[in-house]
Amino acid sequence: MALLVRFLFIILSCALLDALEILPSTNKYDGIQGDSIVLECKFTLVPEDIATLDIEWLLVAPDAQQSDQMVITYNGKSYPQAGPLQGRVDFVSPNPEDGDASIKITNLKQSDAGTYQCKVKKLPGSRNMKVTLNVYVKPAKTRCYVEGTQEIGRDLDLKCQTKEGSLPLTYNWQKISGLEKLPPTATVDSTGGVLTIKNASQEYSGTYRCMSRNKVGTDECIVILNIVPPANTAGIIAGAIIGTLLFLIVLGILVFFCCRKQKEKKYEKEIQHEIREDVAPPKSRASTARSYIGSNIGSNHSSLGSLSPSNMDGYSKARYNQVPSEVMERPPSNTPNYVPPKYHGLTVV
Repeated sequence: MALLVRFLFIILSCALLDALEILPSTNKYDGIQGDSIVLECKFTLVPEDIATLDIEWLLVAPDAQQSDQMVITYNGKSYPQAGPLQGRVDFVSPNPEDGDASIKITNLKQSDAGTYQCKVKKLPGSRNMKVTLNVYVKPAKTRCYVEGTQEIGRDLDLKCQTKEGSLPLTYNWQKISGLEKLPPTATVDSTGGVLTIKNASQEYSGTYRCMSRNKVGTDECIVILNIVPPANTAGIIAGAIIGTLLFLIVLGILVFFCCRKQKEKKYEKEIQHEIREDVAPPKSRASTARSYIGSNIGSNHSSLGSLSPSNMDGYSKARYNQVPSEVMERPPSNTPNYVPPKYHGLTVV
């Protein structure tokens, strides 16, 4: 009898527990950074579920050392929880008691990726479901450029790089001008984004487009290839040598004239210095006249003594007419203190 009662209790409990059901839905979601996404969690109730409806959404911890993080709850009212999703998550239905516990996350971020758990309780029923969310970033800021010399016969690379975008990224090159097909000597690295061209020719010139792609989007860039004949290397080298020599010659001429000019200035300064040291200061007119008259009178003193009065006039006139005119200049008549000099009884007039 006891065993029968226990068996009936187990059957009744199972029936009550199975009363609340979460409807099947996808358990994996792929979102795009910046976009919005809905994580579904729909359920059904039976009249036996008479308690208050309780809904919880949690972000499951990636390992046992961390704890689950509450995202949003409902207990007669919506209660978004503090955390990285605060302000960006809410229930889709304004009244989840109608059987829709789905949530909407806006402005997705890569950090939102993880495993989420939807838990619905209305005693005696209780169910939960886990879903996985992946957040991808579209390719962006893709750049194309040419690496190598764009000359006939050369090998070069057309490179394509995407700065933003979730891995894995694949690249595809196309020629969108002329024959619109890649050169026969070209090889493409679809994972590295490199288009290698061997033995380039002018027919390979044109516009090329690179498209980067991942699971959620694409991005592209364009580069122009212009293959030209090789440059005249010998002429360039010869021109450079001639130009260098001309520059050195002009520089040498300038240095020569500068040095010569400096030497001339130095010589002029030395000559002026020697002249200042050797030349005596000039004498005044009065002293020059006195020294000249004195020397003449002194040298002829003896002869004057032997002359008679009869020939004195001729002698004095002949001798004193040799005195320079500058020494015989009279001072202005308005000079009252002027006294003519006397030489042995003779007055110079």
